[in-house]
Amino acid sequence: MQKPIHTAPGPLDVARARRLIDTLWDDSITPTLVDYIRIPAKSPAFDADWAKNGYIADAMGLAHRWVIEHAPADAKIEVVQLGERTPVLMVEIPGDAPGNVLLYGHLDKQPEMVGWADHLGPWKPVIEDGKLYGRGGADDGYAVFASLAAINALRDQGVPHARCVILIETCEESGSFDLPAYVDHLAPRIGPVDLVVCLDSGAGNYEQMWCTTSLRGLVMGQLNVEILGEGVHSGDATGVVPSSFRIARQLLDRIEDPALGTIKLPAFHTVIPEARIRQARAAAEVLGDVITERFPFVDGAEPTTRDLAEAILNRTWRPGLEVTGADGLPPIGNAGNVLRPHTALKLSLRTPPTVDANAAYAAMKEALTTDVPYGAKVTLKGGGASGWHAPILEPWLTDALDASSKSWFDRPAMHMGEGGTIPFMGMLGERFPGAQFVITGVLGPNSNAHGPNEFLHLEMARKLTGCVAQLIAIHGARGEAGS
Repeated sequence: MQKPIHTAPGPLDVARARRLIDTLWDDSITPTLVDYIRIPAKSPAFDADWAKNGYIADAMGLAHRWVIEHAPADAKIEVVQLGERTPVLMVEIPGDAPGNVLLYGHLDKQPEMVGWADHLGPWKPVIEDGKLYGRGGADDGYAVFASLAAINALRDQGVPHARCVILIETCEESGSFDLPAYVDHLAPRIGPVDLVVCLDSGAGNYEQMWCTTSLRGLVMGQLNVEILGEGVHSGDATGVVPSSFRIARQLLDRIEDPALGTIKLPAFHTVIPEARIRQARAAAEVLGDVITERFPFVDGAEPTTRDLAEAILNRTWRPGLEVTGADGLPPIGNAGNVLRPHTALKLSLRTPPTVDANAAYAAMKEALTTDVPYGAKVTLKGGGASGWHAPILEPWLTDALDASSKSWFDRPAMHMGEGGTIPFMGMLGERFPGAQFVITGVLGPNSNAHGPNEFLHLEMARKLTGCVAQLIAIHGARGEAGS
């Protein structure tokens, strides 16, 4: 274990902190992440037998052992499991400055996905060109290691910091449905929080720190359209029995413009704040064409818009639909001339940050299941998780983010919304309305979280670790100055 708090005063020596962080990443964090990637710790939504299979327990055990080895001597470390819920790792580190900092991450993973390069794979760690390939390294297995390394950099220099709580869950990729119970259960130990640091978000590039100003919500559902009790010969039935696929297509046209991709239902829309529009324009100026070109379009394909600021707003403040899965459709090689009895589609509809996802889901369900064509049997099973809109940053935090990014990247911090969903943020926003939020991450261009060839950009992860250390140091100095 690392030594406890000592009393040497002074600000963070960035050069010294860089040496410690680089050494820790080289000697310990990266090798541990290599082992972590080998564990197929799929989230409960993708592994119904997660408890029996034991992979989540394996990932948690790996992180737990590393934390025990590297945490300060005065840290309190515990894996907490309530009943049959997925476990959480809680690390409490005392501080010698006022305040409470909560650092968040997760260890569960998305499923394999197809399309990995021949020499890569979801559970096959490969380091190539400074990138660690494999499922979960960037989303978001590195977070627990980076969070503790940042605190260790402060302890190494005796830099005052507030009490820090690291909370790592294993249900995030399933919507964090277990987490509210843990936040309630652990509330007395977590205490009042004035700064939240989350390392589970995106980055516009790998050259500076990116701060997430908003996260979209998510409405998901399985749409099931049944027209027959069993499949029948298509030559006999076509023209008499309506296609379940065509009915599903008609229903989807009620909620999405098929030509433009815009969502028709008013419940899915909101007014975009002017400050976020200005930030989108600033980000577009910095990033340029990488905003659209970072996606692996096939030759000749084009994005929905060439207006880069609008592209950012589309993926951060406007709703959008994707059909992420289907049942009732046999593989092409096994598809006979049969009029199929049913079509089931898994719908994923991102909602703007300030939209009530439950109300949006109710509107979607009404649109899809009432006045159904041909009297088909249609059901929708799902729900929603609302997004999150960050409170306005206090001036000290804006300055601290810029200072940290300049120290470690030689460029100022940037601010932009993200298109993904982290349900935990909305929950924390409600529980700690006075807290400031720093949501950041390493998911930059082509890092491809949830998809094939996901990678962790190792150099950015090191520098972001340093940014977190400096940010906590500035927070602690501010608290001491005011105490």
